[in-house]
Amino acid sequence: MGTMRLTKELIDGGSGLNILYVSTLYKMGIPRSSLWPSKAPFYGIMPGKEVVPLGCIWLNFTFSQPDNFRKEPLTSEVVDFPVVYHALLSRSCFAKFMAIPNYTYLKLNVPSPKGVITVEGSFEQAYYYEQYCVA
Repeated sequence: MGTMRLTKELIDGGSGLNILYVSTLYKMGIPRSSLWPSKAPFYGIMPGKEVVPLGCIWLNFTFSQPDNFRKEPLTSEVVDFPVVYHALLSRSCFAKFMAIPNYTYLKLNVPSPKGVITVEGSFEQAYYYEQYCVA
């Protein structure tokens, strides 16, 4: 995404919003002035609370391997609360990329001009984040 390689994304096929966390925005060197106003608050990200986004941003997301890549523009809501992930990718991301997630094997298959790109997750990292980082 942008010019930064993100390694900790939460893939959520039940969500309708792509979310980028403000800490990721800062790490990418993108100023908050690049955001445009968001439409409304949303629910279900933080239990029992509404989340009011700081705004929206349009960025190019890229799934890649050394010899094969696929890039598409996506809109993300930017939120300001502490998390261990860089972004949350939703159904709209899957639809745009025609991606197929496999939650059992922590894989995401993305078709591209040179064949299928397979993005693999780590069971160790997923377990660690679930046990120690996500409260």
